[in-house]
Amino acid sequence: MTTKPINPTDTTQPTTPSAPLKASSPPGPAFEMRFTSTPRGARLARRLAAVRLDAWGIPYGTDPHDAIVLIVAELTANAVSHGHVPGRDFHLRLHATPDGRTVRVEVTDTRTERHPRRPAIPEGAAGVEETGRGLLLVSQLATRWDWHPRPDGPGKTVWAEYEQVRTALREGNGYHPDLREQATPAAEPARRIGEARRQSN
Repeated sequence: MTTKPINPTDTTQPTTPSAPLKASSPPGPAFEMRFTSTPRGARLARRLAAVRLDAWGIPYGTDPHDAIVLIVAELTANAVSHGHVPGRDFHLRLHATPDGRTVRVEVTDTRTERHPRRPAIPEGAAGVEETGRGLLLVSQLATRWDWHPRPDGPGKTVWAEYEQVRTALREGNGYHPDLREQATPAAEPARRIGEARRQSN
């Protein structure tokens, strides 16, 4: 069962307030919700993220939208596959900076004993477990990513940031934020996603 937003049309009010996360977050549109730690929960998280990005002016069919939704899909799938604790949900948070240039994705689970490999840690490093091929894809799409222990309980938060959203909308797709109908699909996201998937095999 998922937690419903207090007001589904409100892009600034979180549904599950968390003081440690909110205190360090700059102002800007945000969306957060808890989902069941199941494949269905991960699919729902991806779909709601796609809808919310479009509402924020990052429309369907653009490079930033496709890349951010794929990042959400991979991080939530990892939370379900590798961070699952029976009876516990995972938490998704999306946050955009006020200027619309950066979107941050955070996915929190409650499993403490399995951690993703740090971005800078070489292959084969001891003491950390790989969480599948999803993080390779995330590293290809995101400007940066990492993880940290959950601040308000057991578990961890894996986060990724996609920068230059507005620049990519303007230059990559001929899109102007004030004229949403100008957005056109581009082949670049598919090329980058295909390359990342080939490298992960």
